[in-house]
Amino acid sequence: MKQLVIVSGKGGTGKTTVLASFAVLARDKVLADCDVDAANLYLLLHPQEETQKEFLGAKIVVRDLGRCTRCGECERRCRFDAITVEAVREANCEGCGFCVLTCPSKALRLETVANGVLFTGLTSYGPMAHARLKPAAENSGRLVTHVRQAAENIALREGHKLILLDGPPGIGCTATGSLVDTDLAVVVTEPSLSGIHDLVRVVELAQQLQVPMAVIINKADINRENSLTIEDYCERQGIPVLASLPFDEVVVAANAAQIPLVEYDDGPVTQGIRQAWEQLEVMLG
Repeated sequence: MKQLVIVSGKGGTGKTTVLASFAVLARDKVLADCDVDAANLYLLLHPQEETQKEFLGAKIVVRDLGRCTRCGECERRCRFDAITVEAVREANCEGCGFCVLTCPSKALRLETVANGVLFTGLTSYGPMAHARLKPAAENSGRLVTHVRQAAENIALREGHKLILLDGPPGIGCTATGSLVDTDLAVVVTEPSLSGIHDLVRVVELAQQLQVPMAVIINKADINRENSLTIEDYCERQGIPVLASLPFDEVVVAANAAQIPLVEYDDGPVTQGIRQAWEQLEVMLG
């Protein structure tokens, strides 16, 4: 099977809008939302959930009140301000276990807790795997791996030839987990100074992971000079620019209606996305 991931150096560039439209246009595929910190692809594709599984990805300290002598040693040792003689602040606990080691009465232990939920389901456009990480929860990179494994298992079981991944913005562990071992990455960017800066960062990450790339410039007409800068950069890097999409308020309307853009409108942005997908089909073979 082939795996295509849509990423962006920064948030708000429109990558999920593009991915949702690709979900409509592509055939014989599985969908995966790897943006587990802020998953929103489900809002456009409306999967009917078939399975739901807790993600056990973190450990926090638990106190045995029967053993605790309230000596305060744990509070003195914790550098994260996660524990006092009165309570445990779960949101602060990093699960390092230092308080457990230093507790003289052995009243503390680490327990694995659920910090997210992994879903699989069926959309009108094919099966989908996605997840939701709890606010401020750790191990989002591991959860991305679980989402990808779930999508791959579906593809292998049902014989699908393509997985479309909605990756997260940025270059952190979730972005790395989404990019690694994929066949092609599409970077959606915008002609702003931050867009250019973060495009360069995500391109450098993909190059280190040896993942081939293509670029889509969204809202290209809001700053033509910056769009030309992006095009020149991509040409120097040998990265094809699939489309330069204009700004169009109909995109906002489609997202508000929770409908993939290519099913909502057939204007210039939709036409550009269709042309980009035709090129990607060739690139993916």
